[in-house]
Amino acid sequence: MDIMTQLWGSIRQTMIDRTLQNSRWRHARKRFFTDRHYTIEEEGRHLHTRSDVFCAPSETLVPRIQFVDMMMMMLPKSLVLNLFLCLQIYNVIVDVTVAVASIDDVKIEVLFTPEDCSKKSKKGDLMNAHYDGYLAKDGSQFYCSRSDKAGHPQWFVLGVGQIIKGLDMALNDMCAGEKRKVTVPPELAFGEKGKGPVPPNATLIFDVELYSVSKGPRSLESFRDIDLDDDKVLTRDEMTFYFKVEYERDGSKPREDSFYERMVNDVFQKSDHDRDGLITVKEYNIYEHDEL
Repeated sequence: MDIMTQLWGSIRQTMIDRTLQNSRWRHARKRFFTDRHYTIEEEGRHLHTRSDVFCAPSETLVPRIQFVDMMMMMLPKSLVLNLFLCLQIYNVIVDVTVAVASIDDVKIEVLFTPEDCSKKSKKGDLMNAHYDGYLAKDGSQFYCSRSDKAGHPQWFVLGVGQIIKGLDMALNDMCAGEKRKVTVPPELAFGEKGKGPVPPNATLIFDVELYSVSKGPRSLESFRDIDLDDDKVLTRDEMTFYFKVEYERDGSKPREDSFYERMVNDVFQKSDHDRDGLITVKEYNIYEHDEL
């Protein structure tokens, strides 16, 4: 096999990989067997797809892959090589642009710091905070956690995309009791499309008050802490007990069972991929959502 053929095969596989990675079904765990299938190694998991009936509610994944496959086979190799190189250069430019925005464009103003600020937040920590969101353009409020979800402070895991990117970055190295004012540019908020009451290309301002920082439920250490019977799977009862202990350890008042039930339901919704009511070590992955 000559070098050009090897390169051609690599480019073709990369294009198919990108189709999978851009799909909302990138974490699908179903497996269909027919005359042919594609196997993609992704983050330690095998994703098998092949079937005309493997359809998402608003899109069909496999026909998209087959279309890319067909086009890659039909196009001249020299043309595909040039297109691929252009795509790689474009991706580098986009990555650099986002990185620069991440460093320079998020403004953080510390409004209050408690005397004891030794325990600071880091990626993967479970955080509990109230925050209000305003449009920088006119100061109008578009979100208030105190009036959302019965007024309870919001729970989220830091650094894994549960909140918008700019806010996710700005709440790093923050301690319980601290208050911050954060200004987030559009590219690290809701971008050109906007969302709900947030218009396109809007700069946002958040007033954040952090109530607690605790070890998040996404580290292997936490898995061992939650797994009380050491059977390598997590149950709803074990997860509920863990949240209660962590929440009350920070001096917070005990909550009603429904409060913890909502948190546990959220974890199982995102992690229990096979819906068997248990979370295994393999399913125990980080959140990948980008929402308030």
